Amino acid sequence: MRIGLAQINPTVGAFADNCERILSSAERAAREGCDLVVLPEMALVGYPPQDLLGREGFVSGSLAYWQRIAQASRDVAILCGVVARNESGAGKPYQNAALFCSGGRVERVLARRLLPSYDVFDEERYFEPGTEPALLDFRGLRLGVTICEDIWTREPFGPGQRYRNDPVRDVAEHDPDLLINISASPYHVGKQEKINELLALHAREHKIPLLYVNQVGGNDELVFHGHSMVVDRQGEVTNLGADFAEDLVLWDSDGSREKALSGRPATQEAEILKALELGLRDYIGKCGFSQVVLGLSGGIDSAVTACVAVSALGPENVRTLALPGPYNDPASLELSRELAANLGTDFEVIPIDELYHGANQALAPIFQGRGRDVTEENIQARLRGLLLMAVSNKFGELLLNTGNKSELAVGYCTLYGDMNGGISVLGDVPKTTVYGIARLINEEHGWIPEGIISRPPSAELSPGQKDEDSLPPYRTLDDILYAYLEENLSLEEIVARGYDPRTVEWVAHRIYSNEYKQRQGPPVLRVTSKAFRMGRRLPIAHGYRETGSR
Repeated sequence: MRIGLAQINPTVGAFADNCERILSSAERAAREGCDLVVLPEMALVGYPPQDLLGREGFVSGSLAYWQRIAQASRDVAILCGVVARNESGAGKPYQNAALFCSGGRVERVLARRLLPSYDVFDEERYFEPGTEPALLDFRGLRLGVTICEDIWTREPFGPGQRYRNDPVRDVAEHDPDLLINISASPYHVGKQEKINELLALHAREHKIPLLYVNQVGGNDELVFHGHSMVVDRQGEVTNLGADFAEDLVLWDSDGSREKALSGRPATQEAEILKALELGLRDYIGKCGFSQVVLGLSGGIDSAVTACVAVSALGPENVRTLALPGPYNDPASLELSRELAANLGTDFEVIPIDELYHGANQALAPIFQGRGRDVTEENIQARLRGLLLMAVSNKFGELLLNTGNKSELAVGYCTLYGDMNGGISVLGDVPKTTVYGIARLINEEHGWIPEGIISRPPSAELSPGQKDEDSLPPYRTLDDILYAYLEENLSLEEIVARGYDPRTVEWVAHRIYSNEYKQRQGPPVLRVTSKAFRMGRRLPIAHGYRETGSR
């Protein structure tokens, strides 16, 4: 039997377009001589649909396309992810399911059994779980079918909790010839290796080949990387799909077709860069925009954001502005101009000096007797945000936020100023990683002037200001943030790694005290295992405090 794994890029709720992608994949698979084509979880509706599932018209609208998919199965059988009605009469009204069509008919609807409710997932909110092992007998082979979370049952790969059921084990007890998993599994750094290990573990344990197909593309903050694969019964990857691009992976049950394992991003920075480009391109396109605008400060974050935008959208769709103020080094403007010229973007300069002077004059009677402080710094950031949003409104160009994760974590950013934007490109990228991405961009394109990379980071909102006047060194800050946010270590455990207790406590306090800022920022493209906003749920008002002292 020949099977095609079609990793496609669906859009949530775009049923007609998603159906066409499914049918096109089926046509291509048929031309390649496939007996069966397998598509990702919720390929027809897009993932994650979230509270759109509460709209009856959403679900019924997707059901109307089942017959078109069934008709296409005359040439090649189709297994694809859908939302199905729960026909049992008990529990929630819908199920996350796999639709199997063959010979022009809907043959089976197979429900997902494990419904995660952690991190970015909220499946229990919407779906009723399946109760029986999902098995298909097709062309002389028995196929065991699982959907996404159904395979995440092994420590340390699962959510830190043990499910009562193990769908892979339950299916394996029926002696299938192969296991299939259809997924919409979001990307984060390290996810690819984790999936490889998990699939290999299942395949070796049950001595059955495992075929895994994953969604690709961006939907809101989430980026899906594809990386579909086949793992043989020894746990070796024999066939591998593209990362961050649509692909069709072909597999023959007799082992005659194997694909070279190539095309992976060479470094972690290269992987993140691909994810950011895909996430931005899809966010812009799926939200109905075609062009973007951003401010260039002469700093590393805005430079990398501009490079990502040009790679994703083309220079003709990127407008860049410089907004120099009273405390900007003249070199900042010249470096911004040079960067824009290297990128080929439109570039304009709007000084804010007069606006800043006018704002200070207007506020002088109220501020009388009070000295200059962070208020005057924030006025500059907010004036820049005002002008950038005005250009965005006037030309219908989406404003890109240029802040990084390190700054957002500790609140080193200004509400309604440099936090403005329709999407945050680097909001889940630590500052030290931003520098690594910048060096990678220059190795390939040479776009970023060396002066931008080598100069000390500064918001340039007061004379001689440097970031590290107010923050720990970025390497220290990023290491503590990783340990605290992603490894979920206690402050004492972080201090035990050799970090200063007062610094560790300061970072933790700043994270908690700036939750209100993180909530009000734009959506953040997620590239780590713990991004701000989606998947992170903390109260703003609370009295919990941790200590780093031992």
